Amino acid sequence: MQDEYELVEGCRRQDRIVQRQLYERFAGKLFVVCKRYIRDPEEAEDILQDAFVKIYRHIDSFRFECPLEAWLKRIVINTALKAIRKQKPWENTADVQELAPTLPQADESLPALNYQYLLQLIQELPPGCRAVFNLYAIEGYNHPEIAEMLDIAEGTSKSQYSRARGLLQQKIQADKRFADGHPAQGRPL
Repeated sequence: MQDEYELVEGCRRQDRIVQRQLYERFAGKLFVVCKRYIRDPEEAEDILQDAFVKIYRHIDSFRFECPLEAWLKRIVINTALKAIRKQKPWENTADVQELAPTLPQADESLPALNYQYLLQLIQELPPGCRAVFNLYAIEGYNHPEIAEMLDIAEGTSKSQYSRARGLLQQKIQADKRFADGHPAQGRPL
């Protein structure tokens, strides 16, 4: 397997074989990232392909200041967010201050869950909630950063995150495999 420097340099030379190697090395992981934001597998695949076109086009801007995978992941996330922004899923949503009485409290937390099960639940969230939840809870961005990335108000980011948490909690509580908020013994997630 080639090291990152050789992959980047080969892609800069537009060597199709090296571009293919870069794709094969990272496409699987990056598709998982894309699926966290985009529910439809075909649309996620399209976005991944768009991201790789951007990667190959802008590989000259990679300066080895971070791991290559982190740089690639950022491009995939930005490409997915661009697609989500076009859909404008947060239009006609209330601000966090309007929802305050109905939102879950900050100290409420989701029980320990199987990772695949949690990803499945996240995929069921509405697009706006899903994007904000992924950016905040999984990627580690704060609400001002998310607001800037998605071109929304900070309050909208907060309300979408709170709404996502509430919806996830409802789904978990409604799941018959859980008794009093914890996975039932002997039952697979």
